[in-house]
Amino acid sequence: MLNATTSQWVMCRPDYYGIEYIINAWMEGHIGQAHTSTARHQWQELYQILASRTEVRFIPPVKGVPDLCFTANAGLVMDNIFIPSNFRYPERQPEEPIYLSWFRDQGFSIKNIDPGIYFEGEGDALFQPEESLLWLGYQIRTDIAAQQSLETILNVEVIPLRLINPYFYHLDTCFMPLSGGRILYYPSAFDDASLQQIYARVPANNRLAVSTEDANHFSCNAIVCGDAIICNDASPELRAKLQDWGFEVICTPFTEFMLAGGAAKCLVLKLNKRILHA
Repeated sequence: MLNATTSQWVMCRPDYYGIEYIINAWMEGHIGQAHTSTARHQWQELYQILASRTEVRFIPPVKGVPDLCFTANAGLVMDNIFIPSNFRYPERQPEEPIYLSWFRDQGFSIKNIDPGIYFEGEGDALFQPEESLLWLGYQIRTDIAAQQSLETILNVEVIPLRLINPYFYHLDTCFMPLSGGRILYYPSAFDDASLQQIYARVPANNRLAVSTEDANHFSCNAIVCGDAIICNDASPELRAKLQDWGFEVICTPFTEFMLAGGAAKCLVLKLNKRILHA
């Protein structure tokens, strides 16, 4: 059975980051407005926080692919398996061979989803810690058809959740699985059937619904590293509730990346490792 998870993290420096096109609601009106120097500083702050707690590996930045720094969307990793993304928008499809080459060079076994199925990696696929369970966001970027492929490749249960709010276009913008069977989520990002899926699987005392204010500050788009939660911002109420659950909340700004629709979680990809016991 699944007992615990250890991990490393993959990042890519935002040397060529910028808002050069519009593929989500956050990008509207922001073309050319990102400040690269500020983005580099914010990224560096995140790196230093992570590096003090765990190991970080790097994908080299490449000119002409401004969203390459959002490595959560590279694909999904479990053990030595890498499932690469099939991006919905042509603007991001040039990232695919870059990520694929890096993971192949690192010795990962590449398992592809059918090229006709859109799938945007850990942006839409999040493991529940300590369980053989994968939550899958679909509709806006990822296709529901990805569910069957992921179940077959990874041999885990996959629970699909339909996303309906264009500002929360990836699952990791509105949903965060936590240890102890807990979750943080923004209810307005999901349709009623998906909320019922969540309620059926996670008891009320393990669910923490965030406010619209916290959701818009990307509180759900956070990195869970041990007992630390690293995010752009969290209200005093949310911070207190997470601390009651035993987490240290670390807030550091990601304002430049939020112009493109991303924050802390978007900037990292987790190299998940299952630890099994008899």
